[in-house]
Amino acid sequence: MKFSIDKHEKYVAIKLDENKFTNENTPRLKSELILLNAGGFCNIVLDLSMVTECSDSQDLSCLLVGDRLCKKSNGIFIVANVHPCIIKILEMSNLHESLNIVGHMDEAEDLIFMEEIEKELLGSFDKNN
Repeated sequence: MKFSIDKHEKYVAIKLDENKFTNENTPRLKSELILLNAGGFCNIVLDLSMVTECSDSQDLSCLLVGDRLCKKSNGIFIVANVHPCIIKILEMSNLHESLNIVGHMDEAEDLIFMEEIEKELLGSFDKNN
């Protein structure tokens, strides 16, 4: 699976550079999510703007891997720029209920910064009490 990685201070963004999810290319994405998380990135944004096809909802299970990894490390996994046909598959498989899905990368960044501020505020609240 072809993708590009853009590392930021608070998160890493992965942009898939292929137009379909298949059972041949999703294992590489899963591996990359695991490596990034093990490398200290607890906030991951997956940009699916190029992806327009998916033949099987099983191929989307890699999204759950990313979500699980980020939650385990007290972070957030966000899927951005999801094509309507992919949204339909996510809804049919009820994956949309488990994932953070946003329309644009700007929304993903805003959500990450809101989560980080909330963690800081809760952390300082816990220290004072």
